[in-house]
Amino acid sequence: MTRFVLTRLGLLVIAWIAASLLVFATLRLLPGDVAQVIGGVQASPARLAELRQQLGLDRPVAVQYLDWIGGFFTGDLGTSALTGTPVAAELAQKAQVTIPLTLMSLLVLLVVAAPTGVFAAYRSGRASSRAISAGALLTAAVPAVAIGLLAILVGAGWLGWFPAQGFPRDGWQDPVRALRALALPALTIGLVEGAVLFRFVRSATLTALDTDHVRTARAQGLTRPRALLEHGLPGVGLSIVSVLGLQIAALIVGAVVVEQLFSLPGLGRMLVGDVGNRDLPKVQSTLLVLTGVILLIGALVDVIHRAIDPRLRSTAS
Repeated sequence: MTRFVLTRLGLLVIAWIAASLLVFATLRLLPGDVAQVIGGVQASPARLAELRQQLGLDRPVAVQYLDWIGGFFTGDLGTSALTGTPVAAELAQKAQVTIPLTLMSLLVLLVVAAPTGVFAAYRSGRASSRAISAGALLTAAVPAVAIGLLAILVGAGWLGWFPAQGFPRDGWQDPVRALRALALPALTIGLVEGAVLFRFVRSATLTALDTDHVRTARAQGLTRPRALLEHGLPGVGLSIVSVLGLQIAALIVGAVVVEQLFSLPGLGRMLVGDVGNRDLPKVQSTLLVLTGVILLIGALVDVIHRAIDPRLRSTAS
């Protein structure tokens, strides 16, 4: 197990460094110039050259990359080219919205997808199962924006239970108001991604119902529900754990769109604005932090999956 953890950590570092190279190179290929954004359309060539020197854009590309990536290992994520604010401080502030939103979306995803997937598999071939499967297929096919607009119409318009947009100015000083502001966005992301997980849970449950140990339990006198509960669902749970890393990554990506729709001051909305303003130092640091979080979650899921599944612990890493 120790060797497996160390191997995953090594792969995590390699993947993160490769991602940093990709992010850095890709952003340098995008059109636009942050110096032009700061100086304005009337800026003279001399002024633009001065701004590029101040921002360090006149240095060799390799030097810029090494300075940037070296700062990460010392906790310095750089500063915004437009505002001069430390990127780490802005990420910490915006994460107070995005992290709770992601966790609430994950809760919605699990509460919706896991029981409905098991129920649809257990009732396979019946009208209720077909109706649930059709609803999940429709939800997966509809854009998240449409689901969000429908959530606003019902939750904020017709019922008036939640605010349509925005987040409290005082943040989490009033937890109830903050949670109400995140309810509809979390529901939107959770339903969209839950439709994907539903199909996986349904397929895994159907497979579990057809396994030898479940059939043996039935032959020994257990009812079908009890055989599924005691001998089938533990395997389904392990399968869910194995895909949670991908699902959490999808939740984080989904927050980019949903934060725009619901006017939430989170990482996604900040990232979209920074891309439009060509604030490359801030964009590349934000992308690399998000990439690192996703890679770390994937590694943790692998370790947890191996820790709780004895079949994997007996195999070579």
